[in-house]
Amino acid sequence: MRLFSYVVARDYGFAPNPFYGFCTLATCKPGIRQSAHVGDWVVGLTCVGDRASRGLVYAMRVSEVLAYDQYWRDARFSEKRPDLRGSVKRAFGDNIYHRADPRGPWLQADSHHSFEDGSLNSANVENDTQSDKVLIATRFTYWGKSAPDVPSHLRDFEGHDLVVGRGYKNSYPLDFVQAFEAWYDSLHVEGYQGSPYRW
Repeated sequence: MRLFSYVVARDYGFAPNPFYGFCTLATCKPGIRQSAHVGDWVVGLTCVGDRASRGLVYAMRVSEVLAYDQYWRDARFSEKRPDLRGSVKRAFGDNIYHRADPRGPWLQADSHHSFEDGSLNSANVENDTQSDKVLIATRFTYWGKSAPDVPSHLRDFEGHDLVVGRGYKNSYPLDFVQAFEAWYDSLHVEGYQGSPYRW
């Protein structure tokens, strides 16, 4: 069991997407998506542009990992396909990549990561598809604007800090991960708790 910690620079409810009973990370952070396995924790922290004190946007324990084409076709995640004429949460759907042919180019749905006219944004495609893995969690808490402060004992746990700068960190020792999990369990709060910062 590992823990991945990073800063959510732009919290729109897109990456992560905490809606329809699943928390999913399907775009951005290709290094985390490529490396994380079932049972690992992924923790997203607030950025200094959203609030001065560091808090938790979300925490998810990975329960499943799917490839993009699997994610696109899976009926459980059909509501996560974006609809820019629908509700705000449908507009920020993250189920945006698939291929018409297994060896063909990536197709990008009209979404938060495409251009305003709906055309493919090649820079986002190139970044996102460095890994075609989607992390899925049924056990998660998404706080968004209601982000709690990172607890003090996880800011300095035998020299380890949950808060990171650029990139991400996943080199925490097991006792740190267990301390995080114990703190999370003590909250007795799961699921969608607050709207994204940027709404």
